[in-house]
Amino acid sequence: MSTVSLDAGPATLDRIRRHLVGLKMPRALEVLEHILRRIERGEISALEAIDSLLGEELTLREGRRVKSALKMGRLLNIKTLAGFDFSFQPSLDRDRIMALAQLDFVERHEVVHFLGQPGCGKTHLALALGVEAVKAGRSVYFATLADIVGSLAKAEREGTLRERLRFLCRPQLLIVDEIGYLPVIPGGGNLFFQLVNARYERGAMILTSNRGFSEWGDVFGGTVVATALLDRLLHHAIVVQIEGASYRLRRHAELIPETTRTRPISAPPPPPRRRGRPPKARPIDPAADP
Repeated sequence: MSTVSLDAGPATLDRIRRHLVGLKMPRALEVLEHILRRIERGEISALEAIDSLLGEELTLREGRRVKSALKMGRLLNIKTLAGFDFSFQPSLDRDRIMALAQLDFVERHEVVHFLGQPGCGKTHLALALGVEAVKAGRSVYFATLADIVGSLAKAEREGTLRERLRFLCRPQLLIVDEIGYLPVIPGGGNLFFQLVNARYERGAMILTSNRGFSEWGDVFGGTVVATALLDRLLHHAIVVQIEGASYRLRRHAELIPETTRTRPISAPPPPPRRRGRPPKARPIDPAADP
């Protein structure tokens, strides 16, 4: 194998360094001399050196892209599927969760529901799938239901509701966390319905909730709004019910009252699949709720 001397062409090396600077390839510039020494020692060929140089730069850029996308998507609390303790939640089908990580549901614009008591891993799984989506180049946005409804209400007051809805429809995957922990503000159910209807069959969603679907009327201020929401959210749905206890409280389970440890959440099956698109959304009159 031919060797390359670092002293043979200093002018050429300087020119290469300038090219790397001009091309904004800092990682390639950083490892250049190390790779040249590997060529000198006969450890790699010239083609392998080029491949290694470009690979190092691509890895750096991909890391930056993922970091930026995670920040823009508000996925600041990074969770991974590798870090999820499936042994603590035996009710979960690990293969089913790993299948979701293939992200076919994103391509099909489906809605994934994670249902379970607080601390059972709903948010962890939602965030982990969001991270997988970002790594795969999908756009993701994460927020709690309270944050989303609050931002929609603010936009409505300021006359920018259409723009805010458009913003929340851009991500290929929208993750809405903590449905049911707090009742929504007056009119919030109607605003959330407008978002759900705007994304219906156009963008995927992941929802986490500690309340069964039959309780959503209490969450959203009436059965009319809740029924309209579920009509869209259960049409193309994947429901994952976690029946285990809180992972966070696993070391203090004896301090939790027996009646509140593991209350099963009722998750009715999705309604029959419909044909065609729903009619254009119109504001729902809460006064019509029986």
